[in-house]
Amino acid sequence: AATRPESSAFDRRALISKQFPTVAVLSCADSRVPPELIFDQGLGSVFVVRVAGNVLATSTMASLQYAVHFLKVKVLLVLGHELCGAVKAAQLPSDQLEQEPRELSIALRGIKYNFGQGKLQGTEDPRTLDREAVTINTKRQVETIAEDEGIMGKVSSGELLVVGGFYEISSGIVDF
Repeated sequence: AATRPESSAFDRRALISKQFPTVAVLSCADSRVPPELIFDQGLGSVFVVRVAGNVLATSTMASLQYAVHFLKVKVLLVLGHELCGAVKAAQLPSDQLEQEPRELSIALRGIKYNFGQGKLQGTEDPRTLDREAVTINTKRQVETIAEDEGIMGKVSSGELLVVGGFYEISSGIVDF
């Protein structure tokens, strides 16, 4: 059972002038995947960046950089999840993705690019395919974060841990 602390008016007032999250999470915008609830955390504990497919772009990367450099988080987590609609949509044929609105098409083609040539071929079981696709996408976002010199400087000095995870909606378990 969840034991997430419910913040009183006093607790919320203490957060008005400053936040002190120890973890930043890049997560999907999927309504079934709220990091604060998954990890049983209250207000001010987790800095969350949510976007369909938990993908990095200018604004999402800048948000994570802010969390690392200004808020001094100790852990940066990229959290993929079971049955991600954006990752599933990215598996559609390229010509079908081209028919989507411009921004959505760009985002889905970016995820599709992460799959590379043949990385998902030969996987017949739908659950296995889903997990593999989400895992590939999550790993690629972690690799992109690892290209950031400022973030990696914090990792090298032991101030930050960067990790990927997979949230299984059906069980509530997060695998790292």
